[in-house]
Amino acid sequence: MNKKILLIVLGTLALMTACHRHNDETPKPQAYLRIDIPQHDYALCDTAALPFTFERSTLSTMEWKKNPDRAGDRWFTLRYPNYKGYVFLSYKRIGGVADLKAQIDTSYRFVQDNFSYSSGVDENKFVNRPNRLYGTTYHLKGQNVASTYQFYVTDSATHFLRGALYIDCTPNNDSLAPVLEYIQADINHMLESIRWR
Repeated sequence: MNKKILLIVLGTLALMTACHRHNDETPKPQAYLRIDIPQHDYALCDTAALPFTFERSTLSTMEWKKNPDRAGDRWFTLRYPNYKGYVFLSYKRIGGVADLKAQIDTSYRFVQDNFSYSSGVDENKFVNRPNRLYGTTYHLKGQNVASTYQFYVTDSATHFLRGALYIDCTPNNDSLAPVLEYIQADINHMLESIRWR
């Protein structure tokens, strides 16, 4: 009889184990979409419409905006269609120290517009005397900042170029970090490659 009970108990246990469903209800950690970014590749942009040349990413396309009010000014965009990224650029001819100061102040006001959403700003100045390049970049930190990278570059006499990076989606800069870093590196390369005519 003992052998019969033992067999029944073992059979019941085997049946219960075989019929038991494994529900893996462990919550998954929060993750972000993987974004594959290619190597940087640049091409010279040399157009008669601009009084300077520069190198832009081959992933970007150049789009002209409507003609601004002042003669000599130019508005254009470097668009990254695969990443919904836009670098809005405006070129202005400046005439003297007062005009230069006004353009720098305007650029800084655009940066200040994002301060209420920012958790900090890294301001970096750069100088390239041989090529007459003087400028400042502003890296705005924070998850909900609309424009994480703004900048201007000038020769301090005639030329002034201002720009801002935007991504066409709801700001979540943690998940967009690879794209933002990629485009910011492209912007830095562009600024270093500018040659005034």
